[in-house]
Amino acid sequence: MGCASSIHISDRVVYHSGKESEDSHTPQLNCPPQPGQIKPNAYKKSLTELQFGPMKLYEDQLQVLLVFAKDDAQSNAFCWACERAGFRCNIARTPEAALESFLEKNHDLILIDHRHSRHFDAEALCRSIRAMSCSLNTVIVAVVKRPDREESTVMPLISAGFNRRFIENSNMMTCYNELIQLYHGEIRAQIKLRACNAVFTALEQSQEAIEISNEDQLIQYVNPAYECIMGFQRGELLKENTEVPKSEKNKADLLETINACIRRGKEWQGVYYAKKKNGDSVQQNVKITPVVGQGGKIRHCVSVNRPLNDNNRTEKSCERVQAESQTEIQQSSKHKDRRKGSLDVRSTTSRGSDGSSQRRHSSMARIHSMTIEAPITKVINIINAAQESSPMPVAEALDRVLEILRTTELYSPQLGTKEEDPHTSDLVGGLMTDGLRRSSGNEYILATKPLHHIPSHLTTPLSLNDIPACITQTMENEDSWDFDIFNLESATIKRPLTYLGLKIFSRFGVCEFLNCPEATLRSWLQVIEANYHSSNSYHNSTHAADVLHATAYFLRKERVKQSLDPIDEVASLIAATVHDVDHPGRTNSFLCNAGSELAVLYNDTAVLESHHAALAFQITTRDEKCNIFKNMERNEYRTLRQAVIDMVLATEMTKHFEHVNKFVNSINKPLAALEESGGNDEEESAKGILMVPENRILVKRMLIKCADISNPCRPLELCIEWAGRISEEYFAQTDEEKQQGLPVVMPVFERNTCSVPKSQISFIDYFITDMFDAWDAFADLPNLMQHLDNNFKYWKSLDERKLRSLRPPPE
Repeated sequence: MGCASSIHISDRVVYHSGKESEDSHTPQLNCPPQPGQIKPNAYKKSLTELQFGPMKLYEDQLQVLLVFAKDDAQSNAFCWACERAGFRCNIARTPEAALESFLEKNHDLILIDHRHSRHFDAEALCRSIRAMSCSLNTVIVAVVKRPDREESTVMPLISAGFNRRFIENSNMMTCYNELIQLYHGEIRAQIKLRACNAVFTALEQSQEAIEISNEDQLIQYVNPAYECIMGFQRGELLKENTEVPKSEKNKADLLETINACIRRGKEWQGVYYAKKKNGDSVQQNVKITPVVGQGGKIRHCVSVNRPLNDNNRTEKSCERVQAESQTEIQQSSKHKDRRKGSLDVRSTTSRGSDGSSQRRHSSMARIHSMTIEAPITKVINIINAAQESSPMPVAEALDRVLEILRTTELYSPQLGTKEEDPHTSDLVGGLMTDGLRRSSGNEYILATKPLHHIPSHLTTPLSLNDIPACITQTMENEDSWDFDIFNLESATIKRPLTYLGLKIFSRFGVCEFLNCPEATLRSWLQVIEANYHSSNSYHNSTHAADVLHATAYFLRKERVKQSLDPIDEVASLIAATVHDVDHPGRTNSFLCNAGSELAVLYNDTAVLESHHAALAFQITTRDEKCNIFKNMERNEYRTLRQAVIDMVLATEMTKHFEHVNKFVNSINKPLAALEESGGNDEEESAKGILMVPENRILVKRMLIKCADISNPCRPLELCIEWAGRISEEYFAQTDEEKQQGLPVVMPVFERNTCSVPKSQISFIDYFITDMFDAWDAFADLPNLMQHLDNNFKYWKSLDERKLRSLRPPPE
């Protein structure tokens, strides 16, 4: 059709050997010919080749499904006929078996016994098959009784979805002839229709504008490229019987020349003005090919149009591509009282004033020839295509879009200047960057300490039954969100992780799942807790116990339980327990700036999180006494290990916004759309979304992230205590940075001048609000959101009174 694009359409070619393959779903046909009948031909090895216009089609061996409740002369005759014709035959005795077989094989021909309604409803079965999209090109025949007197109408059969009927006749040659006629009639026609689907798919993907009109020049089809170039929507052209739009710029004799050429059955090619929807004319290279149809007459014309490129760039624009030269970013949330205003974004029209944009993207044309098919490549290709044909303000706006896409931090917000909000800028910058490398040789070496063994002085009981009463009492309400972890910290003399871990792991049946004794679990919890630094004010085993408690609380939520398997639950509990093991009380930025051994080992990338995950498995597997994984099957262990590592790495804050955005777009939005649609199968559809493997990973990442930084959602007194502890750790880091001559990562965390309320307000604004909005929408956590509101108002009230401390002064 003169299409410049290279289009390759293939159909699956399957070669069958002379022997039938052993297939449990294919019944062995044992239908010997009756005496005096013709012996069936041997199985045909060669595949039939069809010629369909200029297209060659190769068929697989024809698949036939016989739906007969029991063997009789009629079913045996069709079995014999299939074998003689070289068709592969399956037999189903019930509608259920028929549907299952059809879903697996997608038969070309189905013959359904319609003679005995007491066995099954043939018309209902036909309707069920037609309800499947894969039955579109399947021929279905009803085998009916010979009428006693008056011929009955076939309309009920047609309405049910049958293509035709076969009046019962058990003569083998009659059945054979029927199959051959079906093959050369309806079945080959359906094969050609399948080929048409492939051809139209190629047309849809073509980058050239293609229109098909009938003999009266009424449009029958246009492809997406035509819509884009001409500005018309396909629906408005087809439903109104629109003629091909003609431009007044074409000379009258040109139109007559084209028509005369087409009437003679000749192809015409040349330059032609087409009329766009907005009335503009666009000059195109056009090739019009007549197609001969019924009666040898020309029934259709196929027109392939390509706009000229030399002087017509501005006339090629896609009417559907619209952009504003200035963009406003608006933020909306149901917690608007604690949200910042919209971020300041530069006007996209500030670029290009020096004329440089006139030379835009001559070199970018190379991207169109790239073979990389990553999603971002496709996005850039689309933008470039739109930009080449767009007005200057739109092109400049798209320039700005391309600049943004070139950054590797697509999910990280662009903050304002430090003068505007130093607390937010320092806090976010400190948590989401890997630090500034020093040019001098002054490096801070964080020595690698030997791994802790189980301290001999620990006297943790062997089982839950031996826990002292004072500790048991503090853990009575451990399944409540308001559980006070600091009471347990005091009762256990700063060893809350082992005791709480024993109780939570017992409640979730972790020992049973891992097939390990409780004594092994106890030893493991002890050695993991011993590798947390009790000298840290925040990142110690109490924080790990707090994250474990939050994780267990989230795992009990109904939507979370629907999403995760038992192995996911166990992985979540283990990841929470080890997620900060051997944390030095300093941020990744500090370690990178100091040139620590860990930063060198992990190439300044997710330094601490990589260390936590690696050390956790080193500790666990080096000693049989604490190896909780030793009895696991190898593949199950690899799955569990990968899940734990992925969750621990997800606690790194540089990818915070990426994880949250993926969760919202892949899970929250599809679930919300389901709820709005209110369909009958909403629950099943929701399960389908939740059980996608990639989505289960997103749920686990979101779960541990929310558990890790849930302090602002705890009751006020607990929130205040955690705020004081993290502030103290940041103060100590700033003190050490000054002492060692290192870059100060978070200058606002200067012990004597820092405003703790401001730092908490910034942290809630930029990290907590959006994430817990999304998690609450998924897991239903109204109590957490109420605490978050109360705590934010508390910090806000202190800040409004110009107070910098954790609490107001005594009255």
